Formats: sequence, structure tokens, C-alpha cells
Amino acid sequence: MPDNLSIRLDFRSQVPIYTQIVEQIRLRVASGQLRPGDQLPTVRQLATELRVNFNTVARAYRQLDEAGLISTQRGRGTYIWEPPTGAALEALRREGLAERARVFVEEARRDGYTDSEITRAVQAALSGGDEPVELHQPERLEK
Repeated sequence: MPDNLSIRLDFRSQVPIYTQIVEQIRLRVASGQLRPGDQLPTVRQLATELRVNFNTVARAYRQLDEAGLISTQRGRGTYIWEPPTGAALEALRREGLAERARVFVEEARRDGYTDSEITRAVQAALSGGDEPVELHQPERLEK
């Protein structure tokens, strides 16, 4: 097993744990830190090491397997598969971004922001603007 698999989880993050695992393994493959044929820890080993439920790791491995990034061979272990195609890596990137966006929107809505305020804030961030976004001020009830 590669020594360089040290996965760091942020339990305070709104990004799901399984997504953090997928992203970190994907980045290590993309950077060449993990190469085809490298063996990954078993689901239970990684879950124990990370102190998470094994179903969380199983979900991450399932996503990586569906993307063609890893292959689990019954009785032999889980290995980095052939170099992933651009399409497989792109699918993982899109899934990761969609999950982050979903979490961000849910959190902003929970904090009381409207969809148009969220949209303006994202547009401002994408354009590199440093100015705060103008927020809709709820009308105050007169007594």
C-alpha cells in the first residue's frame, strides 16, 4: 500500500466525508502520487484509520470504481486502475463541484439568504469583486 495516502478529513466541513475521500484520491492519481497498480487500503482498514463508518469509505470507493479510477478484486484488494480517461476524471470533478455547490446553497438558504442573493454573491465572487453584495432588506413591521 502506498505510504502517501494520508487522507485528511475536515469533520467541520459541509462537504460530505465520502466526497472528501474521493477528491483526495482523485487528486493523488492526477498528480502521479498514486499510480496504476498501487493497492489501496481495504474499506475497513481505511475506515478504521480515518475513524469513520465503513459505509462512508465504501461509498467513496464505489464512486471511484464507477469512474474507472480503481478496481476492487474480490479476495485480492483494491487497486488504482489504468490511468483514468479524461471523461472519468471530468465526471468525478463535476460530481465534486455539484456536491459542493449543493452544500453551499443549502447552507446559505438555511441562513436566510434568497436565491437571488446567493446568485449575486457567487457572480461577484467569480468576477473577483471585493465589494459586499447588496442584500435584500426585509421590510420591518411598523408598530
